Amino acid sequence: MADYKERLRDVLKEKAVIFGEVTLSSGEKSNYYIDCRKVTLDAEGAFLIGEVLSDMLEDADAVGGLTLGADPIATAVAVKSYEKGKPVEAFIVRKGQKAHGMMKRIEGPIEPGSNVIIVDDVITKGGSILEAIEAAEAEGHHVIKAICLVDRQQDGSDIIRDKGYKLEMLFTTADLGVSAG
Repeated sequence: MADYKERLRDVLKEKAVIFGEVTLSSGEKSNYYIDCRKVTLDAEGAFLIGEVLSDMLEDADAVGGLTLGADPIATAVAVKSYEKGKPVEAFIVRKGQKAHGMMKRIEGPIEPGSNVIIVDDVITKGGSILEAIEAAEAEGHHVIKAICLVDRQQDGSDIIRDKGYKLEMLFTTADLGVSAG
């Protein structure tokens, strides 16, 4: 796993880190952006994410998170877990409850009461992960932990842990060669 994780770090550094002033989803300004979709939707990036995260699943039945950041991560992990003979399902948490059809907030082949892992691409203030946790728990699922690819080191990980959830990050901004902020 170490070689895959090291390569994933290198791919994130090469493809996802973009310098220039941006407004983050938290509303804060930053002098860089981490666009993980350039990696999670990349063939090599998806392979590496699936490989690394599929070894971190513990006793999970399913893996997913808030759309859009979590979707390709969950899919990559589900595919790789199947390949390794220990399949977990992927699921998507909508940003709001669907107003028609089955009116679901969570989509995917996830059974009631499942043990789930919440995933996300980047954590700043923790809002996306907490929203996904809330939706999963509202449907009776047990959240084992959350995993994010990159922690911007702007208090999000502390906020999630302070609420009693286990959180694992693959990398921090420092690992990608940028300073927090």
